[in-house]
Amino acid sequence: MTRISVRVDGVDYTDEVEPRTLLVHYLREQLGKTGTVVGCDTSNCGACTVHLDGRSVKSCNVLAVQADGHEVTTIEGLATGGELHPVPQAFHECHALQCGYCTPGMIMQAVDVLRENPDPSEEEIRLGLEGNLCRCTGYHNIVRAVRQAAGAREGAQA
Repeated sequence: MTRISVRVDGVDYTDEVEPRTLLVHYLREQLGKTGTVVGCDTSNCGACTVHLDGRSVKSCNVLAVQADGHEVTTIEGLATGGELHPVPQAFHECHALQCGYCTPGMIMQAVDVLRENPDPSEEEIRLGLEGNLCRCTGYHNIVRAVRQAAGAREGAQA
């Protein structure tokens, strides 16, 4: 067992973990952060995307021990004071989800896309979300939601 100290969604945790424990399993099983879902366990789908020190990572591809001394933000950590973050709010308003399984990871990736480029084009959004798969929506409303969250003008091509 290895002792790790990590800040998750603004709260400091110190825990013992097996060195082989994936970050996604640590978040879900030890911390109860079940909004971070296990999709493929091979880093192909992006459903488990979280932010590690402000940058999106697929948490099934990161060991919990690699997060030692770092800050993790999950989908639960985006809300502040009971208010939705602008990206999940836009996903809701633009009907950018169906089954919802990919949604937490897609939102976390979209937040990172907007951090890097506050006013991305449709092509830049699609490129930025490329590693996150959705099997239900066809992506059009997801792209529209990211544009809305970016504060893009109504009627902008998305």
